Amino acid sequence: MVSASLISFFVAIVILTLTPGFDTALVLRTSVASGWKKALATALGINVGCLVWGVAVGLGLGALLLASEMAYNLIKFAGAAYLLWLGVGLLLKPRTEFNPQMNTGSKQAGYLGFFSKGLFGNLLNPKVGVFYVSFLPQFIPAGASVALWSTGMALTHVAVGILWCGVLIASTHYFAEKLRKPLVMKVMDRLTGCVFIAFAARLALSKR
Repeated sequence: MVSASLISFFVAIVILTLTPGFDTALVLRTSVASGWKKALATALGINVGCLVWGVAVGLGLGALLLASEMAYNLIKFAGAAYLLWLGVGLLLKPRTEFNPQMNTGSKQAGYLGFFSKGLFGNLLNPKVGVFYVSFLPQFIPAGASVALWSTGMALTHVAVGILWCGVLIASTHYFAEKLRKPLVMKVMDRLTGCVFIAFAARLALSKR
């Protein structure tokens, strides 16, 4: 019974991970514009965000998003504003050249910045928390530790997510030279900016 539940969870989480969304767009854009190392830092940030949500659900904190409309809306609008800021920035200041050191005082600061961008993009999306609250308990065996199982399933999601991000990064690396032409980068940044703004609007208008 437990093994069947785990298999069902794994299949569901793979489908969820492969479904295109903001995370996919962010990793792809970062890989092309800033290189695979910065894209990996972004991917790690996104997946650490998933782990934080999983731990929060295990501790019962995620249930606040279901119980409190104010808490949900607060995170929702903060997340929408963050995505809007990212999108407008790409529209107004698209890159025209590949420079992995651009706008960074050091490699460490640059990697931390990209990690934070992925992390906050995930944490400021309350739909992720609501999904975890609604989804994870379905696969926890009766009488089992909610905290341990929630964390373990979140770690599984993280492992799948990192593998998928690796595939995305590798695929852009193959076409990197063509994608890094000035005109292509400029158009791609503006298109990505439009995608981010669309995600911001969808998040702001979403309901629990």
